[in-house]
Amino acid sequence: MDFSSIAKTRQSCRAYDKNKPVEEEKLAAVLEAARLAPSACNGQPYCITVCRGETAEQVAKATMGMGLNHFAVQAPVLLVLSEEPYVKSAALGAKLKNNDYRSIDIGIVAAYITAEATAQGLGTCILGWLDDGRIREICGLRYPVRLVITLGYAQQGDPLRPKKRKALDELVSQK
Repeated sequence: MDFSSIAKTRQSCRAYDKNKPVEEEKLAAVLEAARLAPSACNGQPYCITVCRGETAEQVAKATMGMGLNHFAVQAPVLLVLSEEPYVKSAALGAKLKNNDYRSIDIGIVAAYITAEATAQGLGTCILGWLDDGRIREICGLRYPVRLVITLGYAQQGDPLRPKKRKALDELVSQK
């Protein structure tokens, strides 16, 4: 699958086949794509915690505040993306330029994860609504949780929804 096809077909999956596990080789491909994602000074200031079974269910429940993300418990795998400290050069750059490179890097790795998952025939949904403290407790993490990504096979018949995006001329300017 080429990148353009991935971009056109990737969508937030909100209906997973709970009974269809993610094959180890597909999960490995997704994690390898994450490992190869670019980051400031190649520092990779994040940790990816793979959650399955009861742990995945507990993490999913920690994303369901105010009635949101109810579908997360259906996903057989949840990937918890948490911060790690910067490498020294990225920390210096972040301070000097007043830029949060860590958040940028976590966004990039999330994009790589979701793109490779799509290429592997898997569905994903990036969840930002979460209980950081609870997930840290469940996963034994020291640093803040920034995202949770659900991962699994979409339920049979889950339709490809039309993309609702800005027109290119609203999004891009040329100087």
